[in-house]
Amino acid sequence: MRSVFWLLGLAAIAVSLALLVGGNQALFTLFWPPYRFDMSFNFVLFCLVAGFILGYLALRAVAMLRELPRQAKRWREQQVERAAVAGVLDALSLQLAGRFVRAQTAALGALEQLEAMPSVSLPRREQMQALAHLLVAESAQALQKTEERDSHLQKAMDPVWRKQYPDVFEGAVLRATRWAIEDRDADAARNWLSELPQGAVRRIQALRLKLRVARLAGSTDEALETARLLAKHRAFSDDVAVSIVRGLAADALGRAHDLTQLRGVWAQLDTQERAMPDLALAAARRANSLRHAQPEGAVEERAASAALVQRWLEPAWSRFVDLDATQQRDLVTMVEQGLAELDATGFARLEQMQRQWPTNGFLQYLAGQACMRRQLWGKATQLLGQASHSLKDAVLLRRAWCSLAVLAEERNDSSSALAAWKKAASLE
Repeated sequence: MRSVFWLLGLAAIAVSLALLVGGNQALFTLFWPPYRFDMSFNFVLFCLVAGFILGYLALRAVAMLRELPRQAKRWREQQVERAAVAGVLDALSLQLAGRFVRAQTAALGALEQLEAMPSVSLPRREQMQALAHLLVAESAQALQKTEERDSHLQKAMDPVWRKQYPDVFEGAVLRATRWAIEDRDADAARNWLSELPQGAVRRIQALRLKLRVARLAGSTDEALETARLLAKHRAFSDDVAVSIVRGLAADALGRAHDLTQLRGVWAQLDTQERAMPDLALAAARRANSLRHAQPEGAVEERAASAALVQRWLEPAWSRFVDLDATQQRDLVTMVEQGLAELDATGFARLEQMQRQWPTNGFLQYLAGQACMRRQLWGKATQLLGQASHSLKDAVLLRRAWCSLAVLAEERNDSSSALAAWKKAASLE
């Protein structure tokens, strides 16, 4: 449509000119005493138009001549800017490729281009300088040049640039934190993280670094809380998040110095974490070790810790069939250590579970040991004999044979006791 309108406009102009000058007989007379000049009006009109065009072209030429110095200056600035941007891009590409020496050289070249002409006003000049300094510092960290790294890091964190480009400053702080973690300096990493503004601390990258710092410093509680936040923000896949949280919680349980602290750590776990069999087993394992460390006369404390272990292992017992062989073995081992404090309700439940899964070697072994504790010799011999054929774990199998030997001695069966002792000895 635009082309059509242009054609219509040109046609209208042509028609107007044809009507104006085609049959125009007018004359233009110029009196210059004592002379008189008679000219055609069309000629005068043509001269005026031509003069206007020539005057306009002359003015444009003069303006272009005056603009040449500024264009030359702009061209030089563009060359400096292009060289600096190319240097930063080359340094970044080489950094990603692992060519740290060349990356450092390219970044230093970009800095030289920018510092060679300080009077040149470039857009985002300070930002390019800060990024170039960060790339030099990153390469220096990879090359183990600590002094050079710290020098360029401080230049990249110039207070003036911090106000203009806060994202660059936050990025520099995060990189400095990661370098401190690589140097195994937890205090320095914490100091760098404290430099971040409140909003940046809640970002996933900052939380990841905070988790690494907490694990490096051995602060299990802080690491666990940070891992929960990362899992909430979907920073990890579900399996990885569960694995990290489970490992940190198990570490926190294992670091408890007494039963009071162990109860406190367990109380800090949420419902889903308490339902994890691995955490329940870790808590029971630590409680059993603390209980064995108590003096022999502390009967009430031992009974309380045994009840505590039974309560913690309740979720694992309810999912016993879903546990793998290792978890079943650990569960049986934990419960076996508290058989002396097992009440009638717990014993009845154990018998019910053994009858529900009669071919499970771990349940056969545990029920047999419980019956032996209650001096139910016949039933204990039957269950432990079945367990001796179904158990694959060498430790539990040796204990089963030792118990069978003791039971045989109780009924004065020396040959069976000797054979059981030999079986147990062969498993050492």
